[in-house]
Amino acid sequence: MLTAMVWPDFSSFEVWISLLTLIFLEIVLGVDNIIFISISSNKLPPKQRKFATNLGLTLAMLLRIILLFGISWLTAMNEPLFTLAGLGIHGAFSAQSLILIAGGLFLLYKSTTEIHHKLEGDDPHGDEKSARRSQLNNVIIEITLINIVFSFDSILTAIGMTSGIEGALFLMIVAVVLSVLVMLAFALPVGNFVNQHPSIQILGLSFLILIGFMLIAEGAHLAHMTLAGSEIGSVPKGYLYFAIAFSLGVEFLNLRFRKRRKPIQLHGIKEEALQEGILQS
Repeated sequence: MLTAMVWPDFSSFEVWISLLTLIFLEIVLGVDNIIFISISSNKLPPKQRKFATNLGLTLAMLLRIILLFGISWLTAMNEPLFTLAGLGIHGAFSAQSLILIAGGLFLLYKSTTEIHHKLEGDDPHGDEKSARRSQLNNVIIEITLINIVFSFDSILTAIGMTSGIEGALFLMIVAVVLSVLVMLAFALPVGNFVNQHPSIQILGLSFLILIGFMLIAEGAHLAHMTLAGSEIGSVPKGYLYFAIAFSLGVEFLNLRFRKRRKPIQLHGIKEEALQEGILQS
């Protein structure tokens, strides 16, 4: 069921503060999305990288707007589907909690396999031409799947912040559109910077592992899951983003003050281009 649009009172100071807060929130919550898109699109040739990045952020915007119009449907997804009890575990799992847990598990799996690929490389055997043809499709599917999870998390947070504000739906849609436009402007420079520095790539993948754990904990918290008699609480996002910001700050200092050395070459599209003579080292 779609939610009706109510126009906010833009003469109210509270409305403008809420809008600015929502835009900031959407940009902050979009950081994990940009990290995932940058690392996923890094597997593509440079000509396809921009297309994948823009497509990923556009999908994120459309999915969030669709979810906003279906707030009543989204709220109904909080109703428990089944209850799990036994072996010291108890929880009433809803569609919301299952989506967050599945998304967190996907991020853990994807981040771990990407770290392995970049450091160890893939098995050299196999049909390389077929793999390259399907690469763009695989990246788009990955971005779409994770966008669904990130969109749920973002919208649930935004709904909690705007509860009781008249015209909240309109404010959230404006915040989503403006935040995505900001991210579109900075996604490619951020992606290029990440791709040029192997340490940032590994750090970004480590961040995705943290975010995956946070999503699993959030899903378990929504399910009121107890483990050995103790209920699992939500992980405050402020702690998570502080850890990410602190780690990035330390790495930026390392890049700035340490002697410039030729970075190691991680496995990826750039390495293949160097081996085939398409790029010069």
